[in-house]
Amino acid sequence: MGDFGGPVVTDLKGDLASLRIDREQPARSPWRWPLLLLVPVVVALGALYALRARDAMRAVPVETAPVTLTGGGGSASAGSPVLAASGYLVARRKAVVSAKIQGRLAELRVDEGSRVREGEMIARLESGDYEAQVARARAAVDHAEADLAEQERQAQLNRKLAAEKVVAQDALDAALSRVRLAQAALGQAKADLGYAEAQLANTRILAPFTGVVVKKMAEVGESVAPIPPGVNLSTSSGAVVALADLDTLELEADVSESNVARLVPDQPAEVTVEAFPDRTYKAILRQIIPTADRTKATVQVKVTLLDKDPQLRPEMSAKVQFLEPAKAAAAETAVTASVVSAPATAVVQREGRPVVFEVVQGHARQRGVVAGPERQGQVVVKEGLQGTETLVVRPPDSLKDGDAVRIKG
Repeated sequence: MGDFGGPVVTDLKGDLASLRIDREQPARSPWRWPLLLLVPVVVALGALYALRARDAMRAVPVETAPVTLTGGGGSASAGSPVLAASGYLVARRKAVVSAKIQGRLAELRVDEGSRVREGEMIARLESGDYEAQVARARAAVDHAEADLAEQERQAQLNRKLAAEKVVAQDALDAALSRVRLAQAALGQAKADLGYAEAQLANTRILAPFTGVVVKKMAEVGESVAPIPPGVNLSTSSGAVVALADLDTLELEADVSESNVARLVPDQPAEVTVEAFPDRTYKAILRQIIPTADRTKATVQVKVTLLDKDPQLRPEMSAKVQFLEPAKAAAAETAVTASVVSAPATAVVQREGRPVVFEVVQGHARQRGVVAGPERQGQVVVKEGLQGTETLVVRPPDSLKDGDAVRIKG
């Protein structure tokens, strides 16, 4: 029995020893494998961020503008441009206001920019001598009236005496002649009074029409005088002010002789002023001057502005785009469903053909287009665009298809 129990006890001890926990060996962490799997992901994200940072540093800064999609219409203003010209704004109704008589300016009630009504007093001349002449003329009228009354009394007395055969008929005729002379003297005195009053009234300088004072040409104390018609507003001597009706502003432009045949009266137009390039004013062709300038081979045309703007001033430089007449514009737009327009600065030449650069997910994509006429900084794109694209304006010469771009601002 001792032999049978010995090996069994030994094996049991060995099994118990194998089941003993080794407290000196460290336990394995349950986050070991997730952390090992996360490391490649972090490395990949870091590499992607580095690539994007490198692309951002290498991206070309550009400015962009959207493509415009407009539908067809039948109005006169929707006609396509047929001719362009440049000129200056002028007031159709204008005047250099001066005194009717010579004198020294005693009062000036307006300044540049002052609005005046028709008949309102603008200035006044020194009028002391004219007032004295009026007073003298009135005294002469009083004297003539008194003399006429006396002659009529004498004539009435002589008529009574002649009826009683006290005086001769010749005395009565002489009395009646003196009455007619007194009547003529009274009429002359009244005429002299009217002239003196007119001279006094001429010392008051009135506005000939409602408008705005565009230039002041005299000051109080200066001598002014009547000026001949047709003088230059800026060089006239003796004038008081230059007055213009800004509600009658129009554009005077010179058109080449070869292009006059393309214009007709009442043709619609659009006017842009150099001072306000972002504004467009509707206009209409009012007149084609029936003579040409042989030195410049041009014909002057006058275009009336339909849109009123108080900020417009005479002598401002402006441009006009003459449009297709209303009937032609309606016929053209009736068959046109929509028009795609792109900024003129977005269309450039690459390898001899017009192209644009579209911004797609931070990269420039070169697209060939078929460009049409240009109007007010916009080019009609006949083929190549749909109207929803965003294009690079003024693309640099170094920009190529696929380059990374960064929109400024």
